[in-house]
Amino acid sequence: MNRRELLYSMSVTAAGLGLRNLCASAERIAASDKLTIACIGTGSQGLRILLDLLRLSQVRIVSVCDVNRLSSDYLDWGPNELRNKVRMVLEDPGWGANNRAPTAGRDAAQSIVNAFYSKQSGKPVSGCTAYEDFRELLAKEKDLDAVTISTPDHWHATIAIAAMRAGKHVYSQKPMAHNVWECREMVRVAAETGRATQVSIFNSNLPASRQVHDLLAAGSIGPVHSIDIWTKRASKFWLQGLATPTKSEPVPDGLNWDMWLGPAPFRPFNRAYLPFVWRAWYDFGCGAFGDMGEYGFDTLARAVTLQPASGIEASTTDRFPDCYPVASAVHMDFDALSARPALRINWFDGGIEPARPSELPATEQIGEGGEGVIYHGAHGKLLTAYMGQNPRVLSPSGKVEMPYAKQSSAEEPFMIATPELGGSASGANAEHYLEWIAACKGGPPARANYAFEAPIVETLLLGCIAVRTHEPLAWNADGFAFTQGSAQATALLKPEYRSPWGIVGS
Repeated sequence: MNRRELLYSMSVTAAGLGLRNLCASAERIAASDKLTIACIGTGSQGLRILLDLLRLSQVRIVSVCDVNRLSSDYLDWGPNELRNKVRMVLEDPGWGANNRAPTAGRDAAQSIVNAFYSKQSGKPVSGCTAYEDFRELLAKEKDLDAVTISTPDHWHATIAIAAMRAGKHVYSQKPMAHNVWECREMVRVAAETGRATQVSIFNSNLPASRQVHDLLAAGSIGPVHSIDIWTKRASKFWLQGLATPTKSEPVPDGLNWDMWLGPAPFRPFNRAYLPFVWRAWYDFGCGAFGDMGEYGFDTLARAVTLQPASGIEASTTDRFPDCYPVASAVHMDFDALSARPALRINWFDGGIEPARPSELPATEQIGEGGEGVIYHGAHGKLLTAYMGQNPRVLSPSGKVEMPYAKQSSAEEPFMIATPELGGSASGANAEHYLEWIAACKGGPPARANYAFEAPIVETLLLGCIAVRTHEPLAWNADGFAFTQGSAQATALLKPEYRSPWGIVGS
């Protein structure tokens, strides 16, 4: 039995077949010992997190919150993906039969939670509360232990800080923050309140990260001086390089548009902004680099140690006043540390790729699925998939070695101990959540806690500024100031918040 299997067998007591056995396991954990959770943000990704948490006997979801009541206009990762995951968790093959498209919102989330616990108890349950406003939820749910936050990026910090100050532990979506100041504040408030935190970087506890670290620590390619990382995953799901809408459209029934905007400047409703495509817009998201970067950079940080970058510059396709460009290249310089030399990381998205290593045999792919990572060392290169999977050591002579068995493309079960419960709804395995739950109960910090992720996210958000301003930036992290950069760049470190949505107490 390997370490991950041992953790699962210790942490997850469900056994046997299907939801019935998971429910029996849940009944063996006293209600007073369960972590009570509210899910804030129940769009498609919020529902995926909710579906994962429902299957963990260590927690009970008691409340949901979303500014959208209910709609069938969300994004699937594949044909009927979200609907089928709900059916799997509820063991209800008819769920959502009348939904014309992926359906989410607070009413859907509340219904799913109540249906799950009704099946678990064998009698009707209607105890899950639902709110439009997270402030009302935090004020009324007095016995709440923790929240998950699956909102657009511009809401992450405001809700997380309010929740921590209300005494709640926090699990939030990537990217951790929407601007550099927020990133610092989230770390400060987490330390001040002693709350347990975790960002949804599910690859943080996967074997691939450890494999990359171990290969580099063993000197397989010598000291690393530069890294290339690239992905086109974002462009498969949303468009960038969009002109700002010039007309207003009717606000859909059940959507509180003013609250969806929250701290962002007011603008008329338009379908160009949501759902999902909000990631492309400056006021709401962080573009491909900010949205996808935290996954890849988490593995890099564990492999070579990353402090905030000291120098950042970017080049892009055509720029737009309010929207991230179609493609970008971001170059980040990191000062030398005792454990490594000075380092440059080069990011590419939107279909741009780094130069193919000249020594790589023609039979070898540079990456996997249009994305990957190349570590350039003093006497060789290490090539991996985007999150560190399937590392290959490339010698100067062109010899390629794969030190570990190639990972199967088959989906791993959510819980190794109970594979019959199916795969993860979100991409994370149970261990990712269980380490946060343990931290909430006084255990060690979760791997992707705010303090660990902050230097990564600070660098990504500085890169987002460089993408917008197209100027070389020099960053003094200790002084929280650019030593080279325009007034526009400085203003983007902490943009103005629309009243009354500033971060209270900061």
